[in-house]
Order: sequence, then structure tokens, then C-alpha cells
Amino acid sequence: MSVNPMAYEAQFFGFTPQTCMLRIYIAFQDYLFEMMLVVERVILKKLDGFPGCKIGPSQIRKSTEKFLLFMKDHFDKLFSKMEEVLLQLVLSIPENVLLPEDKVHEQYPYTKEEFQALQDEIQQLQQQYRAKTSIGQALRAELEEQNAVQAELEKMLQWFDGLDNICREHGTSNFNESFAFLARNSKKLQDVLKDVEKKSDKMKKHIQLL
Repeated sequence: MSVNPMAYEAQFFGFTPQTCMLRIYIAFQDYLFEMMLVVERVILKKLDGFPGCKIGPSQIRKSTEKFLLFMKDHFDKLFSKMEEVLLQLVLSIPENVLLPEDKVHEQYPYTKEEFQALQDEIQQLQQQYRAKTSIGQALRAELEEQNAVQAELEKMLQWFDGLDNICREHGTSNFNESFAFLARNSKKLQDVLKDVEKKSDKMKKHIQLL
């Protein structure tokens, strides 16, 4: 069997020429074995018509096997020559022939160096795309962080406005009284600040993971 992969022929036929030749070889070989079994049965049947014949079935089988080996040896030699002719003249595509699906290569030819340069450019573009994607994710995360902080600050401003109104309602309009009132309620402010810090830390960790 030929060791040439004949990939272009496989692209055209849908199978490798070597596979085709192997199937032909197996088919011929099976036919040869079946033929020898038929010949053996015919000989045995003919011998039954001669009661005095001393040739038994075991001797017929040995003779049949020898003849089969002889035929197989000659068949292999003939098939080797037939395979060479078929692979070269029938199942091969000339080097100057281009399949229809490969016409684009004829219209847009390129060298090995040009192909490598194109591959490098594609790789560079992929890296740039991944970098821009990472930057976009980081910016979106930062924007979410800013929105969260802004929301908390707005809550704090509303809370201070409410605190100012409460101070006015309780008659603590001067600085000292307002500061004392604020000190009594500082725990609420600390809880809000801690909540903001926790959310900010989560956002920073998210950006670092990017």
C-alpha cells in the first residue's frame, strides 16, 4: 500500500485512494477464498463417484491450501502493480488542477510569510480585544461603585436634612446644642459609613479580579 496520504484526492473523492484500494484488495481476496472452497467441494463430490479412490478429504484440504497460497502470492504481486497504476493514473489529481472550492487561493494567492503575518495580526487583534473588554468591565464596575456611593451619600444628605429638621423641632438651633444632639445620634451615622465602606471594598475586589 502507498504511504502517500493523498489528502487532496481525499478532499475530492470523499475517501482516500488507499482506502479504496484496500477495499478492492479485501474483496478480491474474499472472492479467492470462496472460489477455493467451491473448488474443494466440487473435487470431493467427484471423488465420491470413485469408490476405490484412496485420496481422502484431508489430503484434498492440504492440496487446496497449497494452491490457495500459490494463488494469493501471485495475486499480491499482480495487485501491487494494479494499485500503482490506479493510484497514479486514475485516483490521483494532477498538480496543475485546482478544485472549485480552492479557486479562492488562485484569486488571492499568498506566501508562507504573508500567511504568518496575517496570523500574527489576528493574534494581536485578539489581544487588543481582550484588553478592551477587561477595561470595559473595569469601567462598568467602577461606575456601579460610584452609583452605589452616590446613592449612599444622597441617603446621608437626606438623613442630615432630617436631623436638621428634628433639631429645629426640638429647639436646638444653636451650634452647641446641635453638636450635642448629633453626638447622641452618631451611631446611626457610623452604621451608614460602615455600609458604604463595605460596598466600596467589594467593588475594588471586583476590579482587581478583572
